[in-house]
Parts: sequence; C-alpha cells; structure tokens
Amino acid sequence: MDRPSLGGATAVLLLLLLASGVVSASSSSPSSKALTESDASVATLATASSGGQINSNSVLVALLDSHYTELAELVEKALLLPSLEAAVGRHNLTIFAPRNEALERDLDPEFKRFLLEPRNLRSLQTLLLYHVVPDRIPSDAWPQSRHPTLAGDHLHLSSSSSNGSTAGGEKKVGHAAVLYPDAVVRPDGVIHGIERLLVPRCVQEDFNRRRSLAAISAVLPTGAPEVDPRTHRLKKPAPPVPPGAPPVLPIYDAMAPGPSLAPAPAPGPGHGKHWFDGESQVKDFIQTLLLYGGYNEFADILVNLTSMATEMGRLVSEGYVLTVLAPNDDAMARLTADQLSEPGAPEAIMYYHLIPEYQTEESMYNAVRRFGKVRYDTLRVPHKVMAREADGSVKFGAAEGSAYLFDPDIYTDGRISVQGIDAVLFPPDEEVPPASPLSPAARKAEIAQVKGKAKLKAKLRRGKLLEVGCSLLGVLGQRNRFATCQ
Repeated sequence: MDRPSLGGATAVLLLLLLASGVVSASSSSPSSKALTESDASVATLATASSGGQINSNSVLVALLDSHYTELAELVEKALLLPSLEAAVGRHNLTIFAPRNEALERDLDPEFKRFLLEPRNLRSLQTLLLYHVVPDRIPSDAWPQSRHPTLAGDHLHLSSSSSNGSTAGGEKKVGHAAVLYPDAVVRPDGVIHGIERLLVPRCVQEDFNRRRSLAAISAVLPTGAPEVDPRTHRLKKPAPPVPPGAPPVLPIYDAMAPGPSLAPAPAPGPGHGKHWFDGESQVKDFIQTLLLYGGYNEFADILVNLTSMATEMGRLVSEGYVLTVLAPNDDAMARLTADQLSEPGAPEAIMYYHLIPEYQTEESMYNAVRRFGKVRYDTLRVPHKVMAREADGSVKFGAAEGSAYLFDPDIYTDGRISVQGIDAVLFPPDEEVPPASPLSPAARKAEIAQVKGKAKLKAKLRRGKLLEVGCSLLGVLGQRNRFATCQ
C-alpha cells in the first residue's frame, strides 16, 4: 500500500527539478545573447567538440586574434573547424599564418573570388590545410627539411643560419619569409607569422584551369552571312585552321585596319595637344613605299624636291587623316621637264594627289559601285578628283588623264592610307563661263575698246620697226638725211 504513494512523491519531485532547470536556462539566455562576435566565435570553438579537447587557451582560438581574423574567416568558410579540432586532439600543430595586411595586399581579387565559390570548396580546404603542420616546430629548433602538412603535401623549411638554430639567420617556409616567429605560443601548438599566403601547386593549377575554361566558355555570335560586294554572292566560310598552323593572312595584313574601323579619335584640327606622332607615321609610310618598290620617284619628290612630307606630318599630328594616291615610277617618268620646271608645279601635282579623308580600296570601290561617280576633295583647293568604277577596279580622272588603282592598300594605319595608281593625275581645264548678253550700247563700247587696243598695238609695232631702220641708217652714216630719225 505504501509503494504507490512513494512512487507519486518521486514523480512530483522530478517535475519540480525539471521546472527549476527550465527557469535557470531561461534566466541565463539574455547573458548569452550579450556576447560579442569574438566571444561567440570562441564559444563556437569551445563547444563544437564533444571530447572537450578545445578550450580558451587553444591555438585555434588564438587565430581569432586581430592579426589573423582574415585567415580565421577563411577557416570557418572552409568548414575546417572539426578537422582542426580532431588534429589538435591527436598532436600539437604548427600554423604558418599570414597577417591580415598580407592577405589584403597580396591576394589577387580574382583568386579570392575563385576560393570563395562554393564549387571550389575543396581547393580552399587544401590551401588552408597546406599552412598547418601536424607537429610542434618552435623557432629555437627550426629544422631545414621537408615536413608533411594536413593537406598531404610537403613544406620545405629552411634557414640562412649554418646550424639551423635560432641564432640569427632568416627563416623561410617555402618561398615565404617568417616575419613573426613564435607569434602565438599555446600548449597545443604555435603560430608563426609569414609574409604572404602559401599556394600549393594543385590549387594554382585548378585556378588556371577554371580561368581558362571561363574565358572560352562563351559562344561567339556568328552574325549574318557576308556578301562579296564585287560578285554579290555569299562569301564561303574560311576552312578551319588546325592548331599550330601558320596564320591564313600574313601578319601585316592581319594588323592593317579594315574600312569598317573608324580612325582613332582626333583632338580636332588646330588643337593645342598633338596626340599623334604624324612625323613618325609619314616616315613609316615613305619607308613602306621604298620597301614595296616601284614608288621611289614619288617618295623622292615628297622628301627632297618639296617639303610635302613635313607638311603631311604636321597635318596628321593635328588630327587630320589623309589618303595618298601615289603614282608609280613609270607614271612619274612620263612627266616632262616643262611640267616640273614651273615654280610650284611639283607641289601643285602632289596636292592634287592628297585626299583629306581616310579611304581604303574597299571603301572607295563600294562607293563607286553604289553612287557611280564620286568626287573627292583634294588639298589642291578647289579642285576635286573624280572616281568611278571601271573593269572591276576604281578609275580616277577622266579621258586621257585617268589612272587605275592597281596597288591597293600599300599602307594603312588608321590615319594615312596609300593607294598605288598607274598615272599622274591633273585637274581638268577650267571651263570659261558663258558671257551674259550685252546691250547694243555696251556692245559698241566693247568693239571700240578692242579697236583702240589694236591701233595702239600697231603704233607700237611701227615705232619699233622705225627705230630698227634708223639704227641701220646710223650704221651706214645716212641717219641725218631723214627727219623722222632726228
């Protein structure tokens, strides 16, 4: 009869004990919420292990020091706390830790982004475990040998001292110098401060491989099919080039800009800042003409006979672009001495072959195909040179003074374009504008003026003849006999 009553009293006692435990837990919860961030991290490290190996004096807790918070954050993001706690429980640890300023200064942002990606968690873990050696290595017993790390690789420890002791000498871990030996010493391990992060080869190779895959993973757009402007047919796609084969185009053609590329931004004519080295560009295209062959006479006129090369360099330096129509040596040989002997004749000829635009063979051909005839301004103001299509090419000028473009794109650099032609161009003769109709009175005055000029010319001619006759009579001694010679 007494057992049931005893059992009920026992149950009541147990309920009271449970209620007191709940009250004590609820009363202690506000203080736990008042912990700072570092205290919470310490509490996490201290309560994570079930075996009770981690305490506040552990070397892992020392990582939360202000000098190593960046490394501690990486350890937490890599989910390595359980592994490190288990390693501390088995043996002492030596941690080679770069300080916060070293990680912020030397760590590449792209490499850091790679480490923090979730798919690269294994690489981050390998990188961090590469800094931990499962052995206690104090600075006063620094070995010069290879030591295994928790990542499975080996670290080479060296010292500049002869005996490997701490007496002088610079200590190194791999290629990183130890700046702060024995920075943190705890019963279960030691931390040495190093100058930079240690990156194992496998992590570096994984980073390079991922970066290369990211660079080539995008699919390039193919675009619309290209049409040949001459045949109006679709261009056939170029055959694939095997790896290691030489380029399809010569390197010079591959570097030359096409007509779709706009010239470099110019500061504007007459600008104070010369952003272009026009003199060097003019020297380059003249040298190209000489090496190309067949344009020595044209280059000689630009450099020696005239000052055109200097003027062209000044124009390009100020932001202008030029297209040079260069006659070949055969065309220059057909020039007569009279055409070059007049003052300013060589300059006038050269000015008529300079177009203040940047044109290539393709752009000019497309223009004449579309518009029939195109007139380009020249530096010989106000004359213009006319271009039209002829025999699948571009023909400049008209009638007998025409020239074909037969050496296209001898030189193109985005500022100066040189096109070879087979004749020297001359501007067409200026036509006399038709005269407006005159009134009868004005017509009579014009006729009288013309007759007066004719009579004056006759008088001047008769006076000249008379003077010649008188001089002959003076030689014969008969001058005094004639009154008109007095």
